[in-house]
Amino acid sequence: MTQPNDPTSEPFDPASATIAIVTFNRSALLTRLLTSIGQMDPRPGHVVVIDNASSDDTTDVVESFRERLGATLVYRRMEKNTGGSGGFSEGMRVAFELGSEWIWLMDDDVEVIPDGLAKMGTWAPRFKSIQGRRYDYDGSEFYWQYRLSIPFGIPIPFAPAGFDESRYREMNSGCFEGMFIHRDIVAQIGLPDPRFFIYWDDSIYGWLASRRTTAVIVDEFVLRRTREIKQWDMGVRHLNASSDAYRYYIMRNRGYMKHYFIANDAYRPVRFWLGSGLTFAKELIRLVFVERKVRGTSNLFRGIRDGRRIARDTSWTPMPPLAAADAPGGQPAL
Repeated sequence: MTQPNDPTSEPFDPASATIAIVTFNRSALLTRLLTSIGQMDPRPGHVVVIDNASSDDTTDVVESFRERLGATLVYRRMEKNTGGSGGFSEGMRVAFELGSEWIWLMDDDVEVIPDGLAKMGTWAPRFKSIQGRRYDYDGSEFYWQYRLSIPFGIPIPFAPAGFDESRYREMNSGCFEGMFIHRDIVAQIGLPDPRFFIYWDDSIYGWLASRRTTAVIVDEFVLRRTREIKQWDMGVRHLNASSDAYRYYIMRNRGYMKHYFIANDAYRPVRFWLGSGLTFAKELIRLVFVERKVRGTSNLFRGIRDGRRIARDTSWTPMPPLAAADAPGGQPAL
């Protein structure tokens, strides 16, 4: 279904890009990110900040950047916390309605390398779904598992970390911390699914994108993480600490994954069940070796229970495409 070469047929214009940020109660980190965007050369045409109903001074922080970022800054405060999934769905919607050709998604716990947009732009004429690389908090090279085993519904941990002379690798997954995607693909696959709340949402969205175009991770460092996360260093790979909420949603959202795989003729029951078992085992390892505790397993079991209920929901439908809204004269107004 993907095409080996899917050029946009147009030179990259930085003004056609929008950075969409999701934040929640981390105004200090957001300050660092917005500061780094102000130092970019070139800058994007718009910066969209989606505030997931923060209770700190996030609104004041955003307003303090009005003078530096000017009319390019668009602020949306959600009425309630919709999670990363809901925030990125809204950020994508706003960016799409602004007419953005390119949408660059990121959390609030990163900062942008000054020439990051220029680096991504060099690949824009060739590909329509692009993931850049990221430095970790300590300055090391962050490894992201860019390949999914679709039958099992899990990342492939031994996918090669290095690059050859092409300086890119094809991927069939996605990460909202740095996904750079063209509006043509968004129009075809629709917005990210807010029902996930957190976890697996970007994996599924990246997979859907890879079914429409050649999706790639490129050998360009464009982001730097600004928040330290406890992790178990396993060499090139690592395992981050998690939370009870993540443990719940990583199992619950397997129900949504199952629906997406069924809708796209990719569901393999036995292997997907095994993938769920491997996911459960991985979370137990994370608890013991990274977080050094055993409490928290109840959240995994709650997630399994609720995921089964979601999987049995016969009324469920995937997110609709935005192709109709992208037709001439069909863009909705903000």
